[in-house]
Amino acid sequence: MARILDPTADSIAQAAAAIRAGRTVVLPTETVYGLGADATDDRAVAAIFAAKERPRFNPLIVHVPDAAAAQRHVQWTSLAEKLAAAFWPGPLTLVLQRRPDCRLSLLVSAGLDTAAIRVPRHPLAQSLLRAADRPIAAPSANRSGSISPTRPEHVVQSLGDAVDIVLDGGPCLIGLESTVIDARREVPVVLRPGGITREDIVRIAGAVQDGGMGGPKHSPGMLESHYAPSLPLRLNATEVNELEGLIAFGPMPLQGAGLTINLSFTGNLAEAAAGLFATMRTLDRPGLERIAVMPIPDTGLGEAINDRLKRAAAAR
Repeated sequence: MARILDPTADSIAQAAAAIRAGRTVVLPTETVYGLGADATDDRAVAAIFAAKERPRFNPLIVHVPDAAAAQRHVQWTSLAEKLAAAFWPGPLTLVLQRRPDCRLSLLVSAGLDTAAIRVPRHPLAQSLLRAADRPIAAPSANRSGSISPTRPEHVVQSLGDAVDIVLDGGPCLIGLESTVIDARREVPVVLRPGGITREDIVRIAGAVQDGGMGGPKHSPGMLESHYAPSLPLRLNATEVNELEGLIAFGPMPLQGAGLTINLSFTGNLAEAAAGLFATMRTLDRPGLERIAVMPIPDTGLGEAINDRLKRAAAAR
């Protein structure tokens, strides 16, 4: 059962050690309580999706202690500089291009070349970020589809045994998720309304645009993003040839592919989810004509994996 820990130096140290070890920790922010994990660790990020149940590969917001830390992961823009100076730390998330040397897991970006990043205002979140010395991916700490938690007891009611440590920061000050802004260009694009108002953004940037419903979804709170390799993708393969790359699963991979990558020899869906996007990118290469995918169970994280694969295999 989840342990709700008072905000002491010892509990922060425990939580920081858990983050560095690849485990999940629930932390308070000024918006809602977040289910946090090391944003550079594929398996740790996959564990977030598993804990929330019925997962979907939507982008996750990455939390960092300050703007300098953010700039180590994303390509900074003049608009980002203005908005960060005005609203960080605070309930504003900026979507920016990933740096070429970005170490964030591809899972936090839903396979896209962008990352959603923010600096939380809550002092306990700040303490954990600095003690863990890791960027922390943290969607709301609740089962998918239920109400976002704004008190630690809400987390326990929703997630129960799926989490171990819950840092008690009291009631969330804002209780509404952060505003998400695409800050890659000169005019900010609102991808999700939240704790920073449209008027606040206009006051700093002069104008805003609304995010359209078409195209990739760079933010949580929108429809799911669509990721697809350039090569066609074939699902539920029972045989394979040398012109195909194979995404295998389980202890008996098909034989005969030009290149095979096994998502999990042991059939572990969390391991498979952690490696899915990187595997698709590796197999999307010259010399192959298609990517074949072995059947993956449609349970737990398998539902999310199959959802992603079906989108990647859809007609273009």
